[in-house]
Amino acid sequence: MPGRASPSPSHGETTALVTQVVEELIRRLARDAPQPPAGTVTDARRRALLRLRVLRGVKQAVRHLEDQAARAAAAGGAGYPEIGRAVNMSRQGARRRWPGLISNRTPSPTSPEHRSS
Repeated sequence: MPGRASPSPSHGETTALVTQVVEELIRRLARDAPQPPAGTVTDARRRALLRLRVLRGVKQAVRHLEDQAARAAAAGGAGYPEIGRAVNMSRQGARRRWPGLISNRTPSPTSPEHRSS
């Protein structure tokens, strides 16, 4: 049916797709990377080091995207238990990962901040 949302991929499918995309990124970057002088670094070593650099960047990018998604979820009303479940961690783990993301305190009209003197 047009306009109908497809079911979200499973964890395994997502992992496989991300792995495929990152492998392609590594291949492209390796193709464009300057080649070291002959005899200085073996090809396997160079590829492994490039792979580590790319994976470090991917890790940082994913963490940034995860932070954005957690803020958006909290802004949409999700609590630490829901956010934790979404990333396969406990409520406490989510709270440690994103401290201050969700404020349980909403000032009431009788709180000291709203009293007139």
